[in-house]
Amino acid sequence: MQQFVGLMSGTSLDGVDAAMLSFEGNTCALANTYYLPYPDDVKLSLLKLHQPGPNEMEESMLMGNKLARIYAEAVAGLLEGNTGEVCAIGCHGQTVRHRPDLGFTVQLNNPALLAELTGIPVVADFRSRDIAAEGQGAPLVPAFHQAIFGHPAIHRTIINIGGISNLTNLPPGGNVTGFDSGPGNLLMDAWCQHHLGLPYDSGGAWAAGGQVIEALLASMLTHPFFRQPPPKSTGRDFFSMDWLETVISEEQNCQDIQATLLELTAHTIADAVIHHCKGAKEVYLCGGGAHNHALVARLQALLPDIPFLPTEKLGISADWVEAAAFAWLARQTLAGRPGNLPAVTGASGLRILGAIYPA
Repeated sequence: MQQFVGLMSGTSLDGVDAAMLSFEGNTCALANTYYLPYPDDVKLSLLKLHQPGPNEMEESMLMGNKLARIYAEAVAGLLEGNTGEVCAIGCHGQTVRHRPDLGFTVQLNNPALLAELTGIPVVADFRSRDIAAEGQGAPLVPAFHQAIFGHPAIHRTIINIGGISNLTNLPPGGNVTGFDSGPGNLLMDAWCQHHLGLPYDSGGAWAAGGQVIEALLASMLTHPFFRQPPPKSTGRDFFSMDWLETVISEEQNCQDIQATLLELTAHTIADAVIHHCKGAKEVYLCGGGAHNHALVARLQALLPDIPFLPTEKLGISADWVEAAAFAWLARQTLAGRPGNLPAVTGASGLRILGAIYPA
């Protein structure tokens, strides 16, 4: 048996998801999980680093050190009581820039320090090699979805609703495709924090009490990203509070804006399934948005003929799929196997992803 750890800290900036996968041959199981929230000062510093600012290079390096120590703490919590050897940690790092159109992506981390603190080899910087091969560097999880969730006879679609939403189309015997469909929780969370002082709209209850502003939704949907064909990826570089403030107006009710943001997420996901996942019989949801009851209900209403189910039904809880994916990707790297899917990212070919930092 081999054990690998995956660490994921995503666009939502809520904290670190840590997952340990146990591998036996070509099968794997989720052995343990651990969540470590970010302190408020870390969240604020990371948000600040999403924009150019004074001394940002030094601030980024210092934040990388701080994140490595947070990641090491998450690994310690995950491995408490574990007696087996861990082959490697797959650490995504914290994205603060994602500009594949300009040929780069930045995930803050200090993987050398993380290896030093944990005594475990670290695989990091997964996205850069795909971008070097003219890909988007994202999404990377579809290869994991194919390996773990694919079915020989059932056409499935996996939808991750994190800060950004992305989907993986898994036709049996066909080519796997996937891409970012647009904002997931990112804008809803930011608007909720701004008006209610809460980190997210629990269950979508606030949004459910509002009315969709059709003119605002139409304005949002004019963003060029939604007209761009796959492969494509996005992030806070394009969808942020700064962007939102350019499309809303003062007379619009704040709760109605939240309802419209939820509709934007639901509409763009449903549109992606309709146009790019023809024939899908099952849709499985993961990420924090899988717990947004109003969002899931809206998705089901938009696509009434396809059941929307949590990935728990396939063996991995919705909260841990992305962290588990980076454990799987670390194993791919150490084995010298590719971790990207060119049909998903647009890269010129299969590539072994990540840089290895020995213990």
